[in-house]
Amino acid sequence: MNLPLKFQVLRTQEFNEWFDSQTNPTQGLILARLHRISVEGHFGTTNYFDDLIELKWTSGLRVYTSRIGQMVIVILGGGNKNGQNKDIKKAKKTLEKIKKSYLGSS
Repeated sequence: MNLPLKFQVLRTQEFNEWFDSQTNPTQGLILARLHRISVEGHFGTTNYFDDLIELKWTSGLRVYTSRIGQMVIVILGGGNKNGQNKDIKKAKKTLEKIKKSYLGSS
């Protein structure tokens, strides 16, 4: 039996480029979390700020997402705690680009 998805998870090119550079175990952790978000609506450990949702792991891994509308989660980028400030700035820039290009807002 197929259950309806809680969220549609979309990945940006910026995220995909970062994701491809990660190790297989790290990719597995990220894919498992994204699956739980889409199927169960469970985000795990997070921080919410400035229209971003920061998915956190105890290893320091971070993935930056944003919710658009009721059902869509856009995956913006990733990094680790050591580069957090730079990664957040990049995620915000990617989100603004999406809003301008696809949603027509500034």
